[in-house]
Amino acid sequence: MSDNAQPGYWQLNSIVGQLRSARDEWRTRNGRSSGEQGGRELPSREAVKQILEQLCGALFPMRLGPVDLREESEDFYVGHTLDSALTALLAQARLELRYAARHGKQDDADVDATALRLIQEFAAALPAMRVLLDTDVLAAFNGDPAARSVDEVLLCYPGVLAIIHHRLAHHLYRAGLPLLARISSELAHSITGIDIHPGAQIGPSFFIDHGTGVVIGETAIIGERVRIYQHVTLGAKRFPEDECGKLQKGHPRHPIVEDDVVIYAGATILGRITIGQGSTIGGNVWLTRSVPAESNITQANLQSDEGAQK
Repeated sequence: MSDNAQPGYWQLNSIVGQLRSARDEWRTRNGRSSGEQGGRELPSREAVKQILEQLCGALFPMRLGPVDLREESEDFYVGHTLDSALTALLAQARLELRYAARHGKQDDADVDATALRLIQEFAAALPAMRVLLDTDVLAAFNGDPAARSVDEVLLCYPGVLAIIHHRLAHHLYRAGLPLLARISSELAHSITGIDIHPGAQIGPSFFIDHGTGVVIGETAIIGERVRIYQHVTLGAKRFPEDECGKLQKGHPRHPIVEDDVVIYAGATILGRITIGQGSTIGGNVWLTRSVPAESNITQANLQSDEGAQK
C-alpha cells in the first residue's frame, strides 16, 4: 500500500462542513458575526512578534540588533527600524480599535486618527523607556554575583527580556490597547516562562532572577529596587462577582510591594495586601496578610505566629 495519502482518506468535505457549523453556532450563541469577509479583524500575533523584535533592536541596537551592525551606522539602523516597527504597530492598533468599536457597537469613524495619536505617543515615550530599562539591566547586573557584565545580562537573562517586553506592553495597556498589550506579554511568557500581566505597575531597577514560573497579576503594584526569584506568585486571593455571578473585571486584587523588597523562590503572595518597604519574604512562604516595613518573613516565623494565635 502506498504511503501517499489519497484526498478521500480524510473526508475533508465533511470535516470542513462540521467545523463551519461549529463556528456558526458559536457566533450565533454569542451574538457575533464574523465581520472578517474583507480581511482579518483582529491583530496578528506574528506581526506583533516581529514588531517587538524590531523595537528591542531599536532600543538596544548594538546588543539586540543585527549581528553585522556597526556603530557608525547605528542611528540609521535605529531610524529605519523604528519607522518599520511603528508603521506596522499602527496597522495593528487600527485593527484592535476597529474590533473594539464594532463589538462595543460604537462609531469607528475616528479610529484612524486615534490609532495614529496613540502610536505617536508610544514612539515619543521610547527614549524614557530606554532610560527606565537601563535601571533594570543594572539591577540585574548588581543583583547577581554570577553576572560578569551588563552585556551578558542583556543578552542572556530571561528576566531582562521579560521586563523589556513588559515596559512596552504596559504603555500599550495604559494607552487603551489592551489586546496588543496582552499579545506582547504572552509572547514574552512563551519565551521566558515569566508571566507578567501588562497592567501590572512596576517601578525602576526591577530584577527577576532565574525567572521560570514567576506570575505577576494585573493589578499588582511594585515599587523601586524590588528583586524576586523563580516561581514567585503575586496573585489574587479571591475573585469578587457582580449581582449576576460574573467576575468583576479590573478590581484591585493583587499585592502592593513597596520599595527595596526581596522575595525568594517559591513564595506565594495573594490578595490586595502590602509588603512593607525593605522587607524580605523567604522561600516557599504562603502569605495572605500585609506585613510592615523591614519585616523578615519565613515559614518558621509564620508557623510560630499561627501557633501563638491558637
